[in-house]
Amino acid sequence: MRPDELYASQKPNWEALNALVERSNRQIGSLSPDEVRLLGQYYRQAASDLAIAQRDFPRHQVTVYLNQLVGRAHAVIYRDEPLQTNRIVEFALRGFPRVFRETLPFTLVAALLFILPALAAGISIYLWPQSARWLLPVEVQSLIPIVEQRELWIDVPMSERPYFSSFIMQNNIRVSFLAFASGMTAGLMTVWVMILNGLIIGGLTGLTSHHGIGLDLWNFAIGHGVLELSVIFMAGGSGLMLGWAILRPGLLRRREALALAAQKAVKLLLGAVPMLVVAGLIEGFISPSEEIPAVFKWGFGFLSGFLFYAYLFLAGRKDESHLSPIPDLPANR
Repeated sequence: MRPDELYASQKPNWEALNALVERSNRQIGSLSPDEVRLLGQYYRQAASDLAIAQRDFPRHQVTVYLNQLVGRAHAVIYRDEPLQTNRIVEFALRGFPRVFRETLPFTLVAALLFILPALAAGISIYLWPQSARWLLPVEVQSLIPIVEQRELWIDVPMSERPYFSSFIMQNNIRVSFLAFASGMTAGLMTVWVMILNGLIIGGLTGLTSHHGIGLDLWNFAIGHGVLELSVIFMAGGSGLMLGWAILRPGLLRRREALALAAQKAVKLLLGAVPMLVVAGLIEGFISPSEEIPAVFKWGFGFLSGFLFYAYLFLAGRKDESHLSPIPDLPANR
């Protein structure tokens, strides 16, 4: 085929592709569904024409033009979708609560893996405080002599609270990501992380209660504790999700099942992590304050928990029945 023959036969398609590319560069959302389909169709045809031109007349100006056109169209079709504010808002208002509800069984299992050891350790240490020596992890046992003196380790000077709050945020985020990433061990390490943290919280509650300062501990913890523990449960659930995909991939190949689970798990975790920042601020500034009455801290803790779970269980339900896949989530297979 000669260059003039190819040009004459395909010129209308090339011009149409060029027009769609120009509009896409200005605003990709301006294309209708039919125009998006045509964009792909014209691109494939132009790529085929380019292959012929490079074979038959590689140095001709028609080939140069086609190469530029196909390159511009490829950049439009395969470019990364820009991070838009409205997508973030959509995910916050509807997407994240829907992910939470969809993956709720995993979060509940993670919560049980935390709560049951916490109850067992708390009751055991309250009744037999010497059991703290073998129930509590080694890194926490340094607190036992402090509690035996009927003192707490949570007094934070005003000047150190910003640093304390930053440390808490980093630590909580680290624990959450550890619980999530541990799912790659088929969920075994996630189970251990949840049990270990349950033993710590429950054990310290039992120990402080035995020595008569348990209420003081929870007067401190309640303000931020509901949000903090909720996010840790979600992080544990996201790790269990990965582990379940590895152990029970179903009809999919293990790699495909893990990829699908990871997309949901990551969005669950990323949606929950901002709550750890809020909890860290509360724990750094409100929880240790002696000027704020305990009743306010308890009320604040329960109110924040109520609002958080009302948001998780109710947001996005109105249009949930006719919305197809969750924003930023893969469609169910």
